[in-house]
Order: sequence, then structure tokens, then C-alpha cells
Amino acid sequence: MATDSELRERLLRLEDSIAAACRAAGRKRAEVALMAVSKTHPAAAMLAAQELGLALFGENRVQEFAQKSTLLPTDGRAAIAVHLIGHLQSNKAARAVELFDGIDSLDSLPLALRLDSAAAHSGKHLPVLLEIKLSDEPTKTGLMQHTRALDELLERLPDLAHLRVDGLMTIAPLDAGEDETRACFRALRRLRDEISKAHPALNMHELSMGMSGDFALAIAEGSTRIRVGTALFGARPKPQP
Repeated sequence: MATDSELRERLLRLEDSIAAACRAAGRKRAEVALMAVSKTHPAAAMLAAQELGLALFGENRVQEFAQKSTLLPTDGRAAIAVHLIGHLQSNKAARAVELFDGIDSLDSLPLALRLDSAAAHSGKHLPVLLEIKLSDEPTKTGLMQHTRALDELLERLPDLAHLRVDGLMTIAPLDAGEDETRACFRALRRLRDEISKAHPALNMHELSMGMSGDFALAIAEGSTRIRVGTALFGARPKPQP
């Protein structure tokens, strides 16, 4: 785990890079939210980041954060928002609703129905992002654009009163060149604009795209939320044997 001083220095460098990317894109720094991706890092790293002013965190797995959340003080947990950014299985929907302040990886109508039911039971209105798959990589999950599955979900979402749709999320292809990465981010922005026009009842203001290695390109293409882990917390801890 990074020391407090290392984390502070990384955050300062990161903020300089984000500000520079915003200036280059003719955008205001306030238009881009920074999500600290704390997956695989200990709860202490989240608390240290919170002390530096970070309030939005991304976690990948329900069970991992369930364990971490017990180590976060009640007052500290109330001061931050933690979103699930990894794939969510339908059978874990109820637990995810209990644990997280938002689900950024909604990728099917059955999952949406489970989340809405669980949110209703918990008395919550749950923010969600639709995860869109824009590459052929078999390890990636998400809805393909311009498919019946996406259309069916978009048609039903206005009726799911306990879900608040905020926008779209994607992950650019790994090890892709700049042109391919830009094209991916541009495609998500265009899809968001298409959905907003066809489904005006849905609020599609968020574009969650861009990570440690490509957030400058994402900002240039309209990202409103970048997800940064390695550039902030350092390399992920190796799993225990």
C-alpha cells in the first residue's frame, strides 16, 4: 500500500494531468469527476484517499467490498459514494443494492428488474449506468449497441421507479492504439446522444470512460467520469497464494 505522502504526490500529479487534458479539450475541470478505483486495495487506502478529499470510489466485486465495508467507520462511509464497476450477477443484486451507492455496470433487462425490486425493498433510488461493450474482446461484458437487448432495456427503464439512469459506461480495448481508443470513446458519446433523442425520459448526462492510461483521450471525447486506480493507488496487490 502506498504511504500517505506517496498517495498525495500521485493525486497532485493526476490532478495536473486531468486539468491539462481539460484545457486541451476546451473543457472545465469541474466537468470531469474522478472516481478512485480502489478494487483489490485495502480499506485503509480508501480512507487515506478520503482524507485527501476524494469522495467517489469504484469497486469490482460484491464480496470484496462486503469485507472492506466492515473496516470503514460509519461516519467515513457516509461521507463517500462507492459504486460497483465490475460485472454483477443477478443472484447478487440484492446484496449489491445493500452495499453500493450506484451500479455502473447494468448490462441486461433481467438484472435491471432484480435491482429495481431490491431497491424498492430497501427503500432506495439507485443510480445506474448502462455498460456498453464496444469491442470484440471475449473477456468484456456489456450490452452491444444497436441490439434488441439494449432497445428492450431502454424501453423498460422508465417504468422501473427505483432505478435512476444516469448514463453510459464503457472500457476501451486493451492495448489499443490511440485512434482505436478515441473511436471507442466517440462511439459511446454518439450512442448516448442517440439514446437521449430516442428516449427523452431517460437522463443520460454521464459518460463514464477513461482509465489510468487513456483518460486524456476520454476527456477529449466528452467523458464526465474517469475511473483511475493504478495512477493513484499504484500497482494492484498480488493475490495471496
